[in-house]
Amino acid sequence: MPTTSLSPEQLRYLALLAEKYPTVAAAASEIIKLEALMRLPKGTEHFMSDLHGEDEAFTHILNNASGVIREKIDTIFDDTVSAPERAELATLIYYPLQKLPELKRRQSDLPAWYRKTLLRLIDLCRFVASKHTRAHVRSVLPENCGHILDELLHAHFEDHDKDLYYGEIIESIIRYERADAYIVRFCQVIKRLAVDRLHIVGDLFDRGPRPDVILDRLMEHHDVDIQWGNHDVVWMGAAAGSPICIATVLKTTLSYNNVDTLERGYGINLRCLEHLAEENYADSDVTRWMPHAGPRTDTNEENLRRVAKMHKAVTVLMLKLEAQVIARNPDFQMQGRDYLNQMDFAAGTVTCGGRVYPLLDADFPTVDPERPSKLTRREQNVLRDLVRSFMESERLQRHVQFLYSHGAVYKICNGNLLYHGAVPMTPDGDFAAETFEGQTYAGKALFDYCDRRARQGYFAPRDSAVRQSGQDFLWYLWCGAKSPIFGRSAMTTFERLYIADKRTHAEAKDPYYSLYNDPRIVEKILREFGLEGEGCHIINGHVPVRAIEGENPVKGGGRLIVIDGGFCNAYHEKTGIAGYTLVFNSRGLALRTHQPFPGAEKAIRQDDDIHSRIEYIYNAPTRILVRDTDEGRRKQVLIQDLCRLVRAYQTGAVRERFSK
Repeated sequence: MPTTSLSPEQLRYLALLAEKYPTVAAAASEIIKLEALMRLPKGTEHFMSDLHGEDEAFTHILNNASGVIREKIDTIFDDTVSAPERAELATLIYYPLQKLPELKRRQSDLPAWYRKTLLRLIDLCRFVASKHTRAHVRSVLPENCGHILDELLHAHFEDHDKDLYYGEIIESIIRYERADAYIVRFCQVIKRLAVDRLHIVGDLFDRGPRPDVILDRLMEHHDVDIQWGNHDVVWMGAAAGSPICIATVLKTTLSYNNVDTLERGYGINLRCLEHLAEENYADSDVTRWMPHAGPRTDTNEENLRRVAKMHKAVTVLMLKLEAQVIARNPDFQMQGRDYLNQMDFAAGTVTCGGRVYPLLDADFPTVDPERPSKLTRREQNVLRDLVRSFMESERLQRHVQFLYSHGAVYKICNGNLLYHGAVPMTPDGDFAAETFEGQTYAGKALFDYCDRRARQGYFAPRDSAVRQSGQDFLWYLWCGAKSPIFGRSAMTTFERLYIADKRTHAEAKDPYYSLYNDPRIVEKILREFGLEGEGCHIINGHVPVRAIEGENPVKGGGRLIVIDGGFCNAYHEKTGIAGYTLVFNSRGLALRTHQPFPGAEKAIRQDDDIHSRIEYIYNAPTRILVRDTDEGRRKQVLIQDLCRLVRAYQTGAVRERFSK
């Protein structure tokens, strides 16, 4: 574009760009750097889903990058280093602070071991750094020793004798007792460079013991995005102060006996709920309310009964609040699921789906049959204290603000569409329409609407109608029939607790879950979100793939991949595996199928990695370069703008500014 035809707006933009690139030389240098970057292979993306609080397994897979680091170790050292030593090196990289002291204790010649280990880490680090620019590698090096690491990684051995050059630097590192620090730094840099971007396709919370630990790790990660799952949005609502979301979170957490998450993780004071439970259910049969047992949960009988009574108390509180939310939100179309209003308390029965069933537990000491959804004064006080405790938890607020800032209902990245649940559909394969606030939404428009309403629940002004409406909607996203994050007909928590007939326990899946086996449906969804072409895929979570029954996680002719394989320990028996992850590098997409994690202690002490199988889903016809990515396209726009700036300098439309 000739500079004489530049509009005032374009000139203002170029003047702003000139503040960063004040001369032709500065702009031209940036163009050259960007054009070189565009020719590099695209960085590796790592996809994980449905972590459900399994912090140890998550940390290990994050550390080993779904096996990517071990593959690189084997590639470099397969012919020169024994398998046990390669496993030991891998564990050192995954857990340097824990593994290093143990390895040092076993050495008879510690300086020799330092030399060998540092040389191996240098070779591995050079290998993983090879697909990055030197400027990028420098940017991730620690400040206190970055210049030495930079020298070790980028030495040109046509100018130096490799053994002599490395030997002199390593001897200095050992002599001045800096070997431990440099080993730890190399391990950190290797993990940092092995994966460029992490995608979490929903459900960080519930079932597993420590979702808070997972979120701490994610907040430390250099580049992560999150697609909210239904277990996430209900915690987001709880942090916002929504009573119904708080009761739901407490009910789920107590049912898995994850009191540590609440009390130690987030400082939530449960004393008020414990007192309420003891007052009303001290002599009740709470057998049906006993929490699920897990490998890391408390098994003390007295503590289990204490949790069971709280579980029952908060469930009744939740049922009252559900009835209130359903009554004030007819758009949710959940009438009939306000079960306290469907009960005959004298007969001990409930109406469900048009049929009358006997209640398995008809003990409701806090419910007034004439006004079943009304909270008692005691319940109001307990709920007030719980709302305050959730809203005043600094750690929970930090985590939820991170979920909002780095998360969304869906994401489009490098030709992939990421979402947790489903695109609601009709049995005929059309996008199902849902009406909220007088407007009808379907497909992508429904996703965008849900994202906006979810944010209102946290960010709208306190005590405003918009904020309460948004909080109610966060609960709807947790369990609503047309919620893209849930994708089922109903959350049958009540039925499983109170009705013996298992036919009422079924949660019918949205038609999406049968239609997504059809390549035409998957292509239709991709087009709805603006994606076309062989290299475009949908990455989906939420519904565990029953690999034990022969179910294939790859759907729609290879265009849709479900990466929920039962990461949570509670699902291992149902799926037969311990989860899927996905790796997308410059060669294509590879699905990793993982076996159960033996635990962090065993992994560190015995070099026991997660056993995984690799399946290549998509092989790119040519190697994918940075220029082919979303970031590459943004860089190309910047290159074009910089070229315009150079021409503007050359024609005098913008003045160069030289430093004094």
